[in-house]
Amino acid sequence: MFKGLKPIVYGGREVWPLVEGGKGVSATNHMSSGAWAAAGGIGTVSAVNADSYDAEGRIIPQVYQALTRRERHEELVQFAIDGAVAQVERAHEIAGGNGAININVLWEMGGAQRVLEGVLSRTKGLVAGVTCGAGMPYKLSEIAASHGVSYLPIISSGRAFRALWKRAYHKAAEWLSAVVYEDPWLAGGHNGLSNAEDPRAPQDPYPRVKELREVMREGGIPDSVPIVMAGGVWRLDEWDNWIDNPELGQIVFQFGTRPLLTQESPIPPGWKARLMTLEEGDILLHRFSPTGFYSSAVLNPFLRWLEARSERQIAFTKEAIGEHAFELDVGIGTKKNYWVTKGDLQHAREWYGAGFTNAMKTPDDTLVFVTPEDEKIIRKDQADCMGCLSQCAFSSWADNEKNSTGRLADPRSFCIQKTLQDIAHGGPVDQNLMFAGHSAFRFKTDPFYSNGFVPTVKQLVDRILTGA
Repeated sequence: MFKGLKPIVYGGREVWPLVEGGKGVSATNHMSSGAWAAAGGIGTVSAVNADSYDAEGRIIPQVYQALTRRERHEELVQFAIDGAVAQVERAHEIAGGNGAININVLWEMGGAQRVLEGVLSRTKGLVAGVTCGAGMPYKLSEIAASHGVSYLPIISSGRAFRALWKRAYHKAAEWLSAVVYEDPWLAGGHNGLSNAEDPRAPQDPYPRVKELREVMREGGIPDSVPIVMAGGVWRLDEWDNWIDNPELGQIVFQFGTRPLLTQESPIPPGWKARLMTLEEGDILLHRFSPTGFYSSAVLNPFLRWLEARSERQIAFTKEAIGEHAFELDVGIGTKKNYWVTKGDLQHAREWYGAGFTNAMKTPDDTLVFVTPEDEKIIRKDQADCMGCLSQCAFSSWADNEKNSTGRLADPRSFCIQKTLQDIAHGGPVDQNLMFAGHSAFRFKTDPFYSNGFVPTVKQLVDRILTGA
């Protein structure tokens, strides 16, 4: 047992202060979260479009039948509720009365409040708490409290928590079981990096977590309410000075990347194999996500495809202004009045000659040059939108009365639901978005995983408890 590490009381029972990070779509499910709880920790079912099952236990494909985006969105919400309920029920059974089961939702996912209400109403007594980030989930406390479930907001700064506390959370203080600090530079998936923070200049998490604890104390929140450190956590002996530290209060640790490589992890074998080959620097903090948030994923051909598309981009004006004195003559068919600079005209002609013959408008008065095949894929994916986000830059869907952001659909992004469903269910790892934290390269160098060893969740938790 690593020195100073002691169980905490959560969900009415003693558990290890170790949380499995929830990862959607279907990168954590009942097998991984149930096993994590069975090992004495806090397992987390991802409630983001989770899988449900037929009577024979086979995964039900999430195929959309409706013709309109609004109707497909309704299908998506039902898929999400049914899937999360199925995962929670199975995880609870695997846990066998040990540990605790949380669910994780993204506040910016489409229909988030309806999904959360639907899942909690059908899983009474099975869910200990709800972790929620990707946005400012003001209503999380109200919804969780109404179902007698604790809530654990995911934030990346003391400033963000202060806003949530003052506006809403102080009204349901007794149901706040922890605050998750997610390092916006190191965590996998979507991150809470603000516009004021430099994505290329990571900050030490200690002073940021210390500031968060000070904000919590201002609100009268006792030090016994944990801060969950998430992002960049690999082994506990690297966090020795965080344990039993009066400046920080109770600290719990979340592991998001390491549980991907276990026997119970539901991700396909190809994904697991790729994790074992990563080098330092192979994870990219990027901003291609249609959510508008930064996110971290493996820099594979899929991300390079997006990078290259954005690099084939030129600004235009609708009339000759200043340096925009040259009329574009490639990529736009018979359209007129696209005025560009001399240098950009040359770039456009070069891209056109290389096969990127179709120019697509972006919401920022620019054009990106793509192949005809890529344009067909982009247009189809935009048309097939099922409203998986509250607002989607790629398709211009919004979860409002008009079902529109009011902006032009952005061809520089991608359909996140399509790619995450594909990679989670065996699609090619090089042609899909492959979320991972920035410590994922350590699978290759950590002796625990030597000779291709893939542990069970119990073996991983036991290893973590030693400090390694």
